[in-house]
Amino acid sequence: MAGTTTFAKEAVAALAERKRLRKRGYFEGVAQLQREPKNLANSEAVAVFVDGERVGYLPSYATTDVTVVVGASEPVKYQLHILREQKLLAKAYVWLGDGEPKWPYTEQNPPPLTSRERINSAQTHVSEMVREALDGGGARAAQFKRGMVDGVHYLELVEPIKELKREGRLEEALILCYKAIQGAEGDAGGGMPAPWYTEQAAIVHRKLSQRNAEIAVLRRWLARCPAENRAGTRIAERLVKLETA
Repeated sequence: MAGTTTFAKEAVAALAERKRLRKRGYFEGVAQLQREPKNLANSEAVAVFVDGERVGYLPSYATTDVTVVVGASEPVKYQLHILREQKLLAKAYVWLGDGEPKWPYTEQNPPPLTSRERINSAQTHVSEMVREALDGGGARAAQFKRGMVDGVHYLELVEPIKELKREGRLEEALILCYKAIQGAEGDAGGGMPAPWYTEQAAIVHRKLSQRNAEIAVLRRWLARCPAENRAGTRIAERLVKLETA
């Protein structure tokens, strides 16, 4: 659902209070779907109401999956997860399918709500995807193997790089950046390597006042990028600004 912790946060907080949800609370009940043809942001919007209060909207991609007519309501199963910290964190779902809901999360297995939980969840998802690809064999496994460095796929280094940067451990972040750059180059197979890792290395070099190293890593990416794809890239533009400064 959309809007749970933005415009509908007060309604969600009130719902949590009415249902007496604890610090890590869970509620499952019935919601009503209603179309809002006069919604200025999206005339196809479908609002979700619980106990008469609007607690969010269906994502825009899901509005065509429901048959609610204007002026009517359609009951659906609704699920709410909350976490009370400095502010109320919440995630809500509605079940649009037939039969009993098959929720992606349960009271015993709640969705990631804090920043740390979301980071860990994303990291786990990527690692599982890599392991699944490698175990599956065939062309997909061969492709993923090209992106491996020291037993780790470069896609698995995104969150660790971000975390090291947040913590100010820039030299350690650089080590991972260059491992990821190597993996991205192997994965590209002569095509354009994923640029994000080079961009992060350049940013770290800039913070460390390492101008020559920043230029070198940008040139490295451009040297491995097909000539027809270089112009207009952020890396090419960054290098031009750096060399003409």
